[in-house]
Amino acid sequence: MSDSNGGRRARFVQTTVEVEGRTETRVVELPAFEPDAWTAETPLSIVGTSPLRVDAHEKVTGRARYTADVVRPGMLYAVIVRAPIAKGTLTSLDLDHARAMAGVRAVMGPGDAPAATRLFRRQVSYAGQPLAAVCAESLLNAERAARAIAGSLVIEPAPHVVTVDDAIAPDAPRVRDTGNSTAPDVVERGDVARGLAEADVTIAREYRTPVALHSALEPHGAVCEWNGDQLTVWESTQGIFRVRSDVAKALGVPQAKVRVLKDYMGGGFGAKNGAGAHTYTAALFAQKLGLPVRCINDRRGEQTDTGNRPATVQKVTIAARSDGTLTALLLDALIPLGVAGWEGGPAQIFHELYHCPNVRTTETSVYINAGGMQAFRGPGYVEGAFALEGAMNALARALQMDPVQLRLKNLATHDERTGRPFSGNRLDECYAEGMKRFGWSSAIRHQPSAIAQPRRGVGCAAQTWPTGGGPPSYANVRINSDGSVDVLAGTQDLGTGSRTILAQIAAEALGARLDTVRAVIGDTERLPYTGNSWGSMTTPSVGPAVRMAAEEAKRHLLEAAAQMLNLPVESLTTRDSQILPSSAVSLPSSAVPLPFSEVCRRLGNVQIVGHGSRGPNPELAVVTVGAQFAEVEVDPETGVVKVLRLVAVHDAGRIINPALAESQLHGGIIQGIGYALFEERHIDRASGMTLNANLHDYKVPTMADIPDIDASFLDGADPAANHIGARGIAEPPIIPTAPAIAAAVADALGVEVCSLPLTPWRVLGALAG
Repeated sequence: MSDSNGGRRARFVQTTVEVEGRTETRVVELPAFEPDAWTAETPLSIVGTSPLRVDAHEKVTGRARYTADVVRPGMLYAVIVRAPIAKGTLTSLDLDHARAMAGVRAVMGPGDAPAATRLFRRQVSYAGQPLAAVCAESLLNAERAARAIAGSLVIEPAPHVVTVDDAIAPDAPRVRDTGNSTAPDVVERGDVARGLAEADVTIAREYRTPVALHSALEPHGAVCEWNGDQLTVWESTQGIFRVRSDVAKALGVPQAKVRVLKDYMGGGFGAKNGAGAHTYTAALFAQKLGLPVRCINDRRGEQTDTGNRPATVQKVTIAARSDGTLTALLLDALIPLGVAGWEGGPAQIFHELYHCPNVRTTETSVYINAGGMQAFRGPGYVEGAFALEGAMNALARALQMDPVQLRLKNLATHDERTGRPFSGNRLDECYAEGMKRFGWSSAIRHQPSAIAQPRRGVGCAAQTWPTGGGPPSYANVRINSDGSVDVLAGTQDLGTGSRTILAQIAAEALGARLDTVRAVIGDTERLPYTGNSWGSMTTPSVGPAVRMAAEEAKRHLLEAAAQMLNLPVESLTTRDSQILPSSAVSLPSSAVPLPFSEVCRRLGNVQIVGHGSRGPNPELAVVTVGAQFAEVEVDPETGVVKVLRLVAVHDAGRIINPALAESQLHGGIIQGIGYALFEERHIDRASGMTLNANLHDYKVPTMADIPDIDASFLDGADPAANHIGARGIAEPPIIPTAPAIAAAVADALGVEVCSLPLTPWRVLGALAG
């Protein structure tokens, strides 16, 4: 499809897109034109500033409407009944009693849902699996009926496994008919045996990371309403078009008959990328009863059946010469996915972060009787960074080298996994700026003391993450008759400020005042397609399409103004929503400035519209990189770790809105602190039930746990990545946080803790040897 067609320019070509660490080949429609790239020297007045986010008032006044706030006339409420054990066969349940309860309008159980929804199966594969559902006139009535159904469940139990060690035991019960593990995925370059033989120092460690739960404050939920054969879905999702295709496929209806809406969202972190049990349950009840139905997960359902970051067991060997030059890197990893999941793991960062000629990684995915994994902010890289960066810090101690100098000596100068050059990579500058801000060179390395007293330590770690974004993404920009501007794009805002970002890009390209520009997002029926907001992709994917649409609208506007003024188009430009003479010409003051609104008024009902699309990616590796530095205090009597401060410096190309970007850094770092110190799903081995499926026993960081955070980006732009010069920033800040904290703990205590989270009992266990 990339070949020319009879001398004509091919309209569709293939391009490579990296999504959540996976590499995909996609077909992309070539844009009609590509604007000149905004370089670091391009004078910009709106992009690169931090105006008040456009949805600030709605959020702080409580007027922002989330899915759980959607109320439709006559709306009913659905509750899902879930399996209480990890494996077995549902032999009976009493739906009739629940159906007769007060306020109950309908129930569903095995056989009542289309197979494609995967709902209400008799074979139980994990605790929390949906087995039935009830729909009632109030949430209270639905919950009462759901408890009645749950009390009637008769499940013939079967042996199960919920730990990786149990799953790979020779006599382990089968989780899947095909077995409990996949064939090892081995990726190798160079000659690892020779690399080990050439080494002066070899370090071997086993690192373990926990299952972490997304724990978004807003749980998964949907409101569904049928109007004839047309279905409207209000959904808390990272991908409105993907929900539409999921629902249409599962229910056997055309996509054109499904409309998905999303306004505000209270967090997703990778777990809300498509339709779920709650969506199908609401849609089926709504279809059956002819009334709108809301289905929102309760917290237990949210924590057990919407995905997780899987645990890992990572055996790492790292080898180097005495001067610190890496000669070999080896990883052998087990990843218990749950009952399902995509086979992505911690290996990729081992191939990308450092220059090393000899690397071999082996990943084996294991199935257990627990809820399946989903992408979770920096999937694979977060887990892999804890092991890789932990091994690098151990190597630095063995070599008696500064850990930053060891990293600088082994900087990757291109993507060693694919051989592609970087579009930009200033990790060395991130180290330098981070060291300066942290005071790294003067930080006191406290030697372990026999005296039991709080001990302080410092540590560092680095990250890389593919952030090029990619097609397809479309956007339209229209100028209304009063000169105001609508930016139309079928993307979604996860709470990070996408509306503000897209408005800034359009205002900059169009030469409009920012307060006249509105970004309209979150509607599959009325907006052009964009992909999911995942993998740090929204800004680098949708931003260029918005800019192109604005540039086209600007061109049409200037053409109209030039005709009205009887002047050449080339003599005009735009600024502050006015037509002005370009700097190269001098025009009569009576002719200009001409407001956008006046041009549009004279055009009457003719509306100026620009269309934009995201072009193919460059044949380059587009990554966001960064370094983080942590200082901790550890109490050797209690094992309690307190993070005192954290400095983060990242290189992400152009920053569209520094305030919003800094918020992304803070959010990722805080989530990384939780991963380092607290967050861990506990499953009862006997029953397979999650013991901490709530936000009381599953601890996430609170304000009391958050240290002083100094988070920043390097100035600059990456015009080789795309024509707005921006890369993604959502995933990168969480990746190096836990290994930086672990390194600081090791520096404080003189012993390593190789398992996360760094709970008091793990710290005390490491001290006890």
